[in-house]
Amino acid sequence: MSSTIARKKERSTTATTPSARPSLLLAWYDRHRRRLPWRAAPGEASDPYRVWLSEIMLQQTTVKAVGPYFEKFVARWPDVTALGNASQDDVLRMWAGLGYYSRARNLYACAIAVARDHGGVFPDTEEGLRALPGIGPYTAAAIAAIAFDRRTMPVDGNIERVVSRLFAVEEELPQAKPRIQQLAATLLADTRAGDSAQALMDLGASICTPKKPACSLCPLNDDCIARAQGTQESFPRKAPKKSGTLRRGAAFVVTRGGELLVRSRPEKGLLGGMTEVPGSDWLAGQDDATAKQQAPKLKGLSRWQRKVGVVTHVFTHFPLELVVYTAKAEAGTSTPDGMRWVPTATLAGEALPNVMRKVIAHALDL
Repeated sequence: MSSTIARKKERSTTATTPSARPSLLLAWYDRHRRRLPWRAAPGEASDPYRVWLSEIMLQQTTVKAVGPYFEKFVARWPDVTALGNASQDDVLRMWAGLGYYSRARNLYACAIAVARDHGGVFPDTEEGLRALPGIGPYTAAAIAAIAFDRRTMPVDGNIERVVSRLFAVEEELPQAKPRIQQLAATLLADTRAGDSAQALMDLGASICTPKKPACSLCPLNDDCIARAQGTQESFPRKAPKKSGTLRRGAAFVVTRGGELLVRSRPEKGLLGGMTEVPGSDWLAGQDDATAKQQAPKLKGLSRWQRKVGVVTHVFTHFPLELVVYTAKAEAGTSTPDGMRWVPTATLAGEALPNVMRKVIAHALDL
């Protein structure tokens, strides 16, 4: 018998059976689970508030970025009732820099609903959780599994990657999501549903990574189809991304001594309720002259000075370029309707989105 045939025969007798996968995952998790600030220690019950807060924060954001924000939130608002009693402005200020600000508004609305309608106790079913503001199918499944050990499998990006490789799912995302959901459910153990989900999340984050996965360390490597094919990094299959049309505009940075002129964006829409410096509309093909015509009108304002260069920022659906103008106002200058002066020394506490932080830093040479 050749060595190649011998190896194939050995593999066929030692390959993992589908029924063994959940227990292999849990055994691996018990040895290698990540220590995360929102995750309960082994043997301890999960806190639904901390699970919910972390899941909302982790949407479209990394664990590394979320950690400090999570710690700040729970230090200031240790439970959902405390968060519901806060003001939306305070929540937005604490969220500033984390991005996707509709999540912060939904977070606040959900906290109010849980405190008001559920006595400060989260519903323990997917159906009950999905009725709350800002909680969709994935988040409801994650909270139900992790906080209440409901036998359901939430599928995040890490789990999508693990499952699509394990079963070599050829269909492209997002069309493949229902199929991946079905396959992921086969990896649930009969008990410890929350740990099953977190095991897959950790596996995707630490072993089954997007590039150069450490397949030799994976508890499921014996029967991973993508590994057998040598095509791990080609999964999950994804349709080419469509980039949005470039939009352009102007931002106007006005200082009055140690103060800065700002306003709040409309509650609904992009960056709703956040703080910004006055600016023009953001439009495709907009020229600088048209944008500059939308500068705020203040008495005694110095001449506008255009800063060299542009500020660039990429939103989910479009890239943005902003030219930046600066001007100085005299002491005692009043503000146009809907605007206010804030001390530049306290800007860190304002609910400024990242694009505005870039603008201000560019304008003031910070």
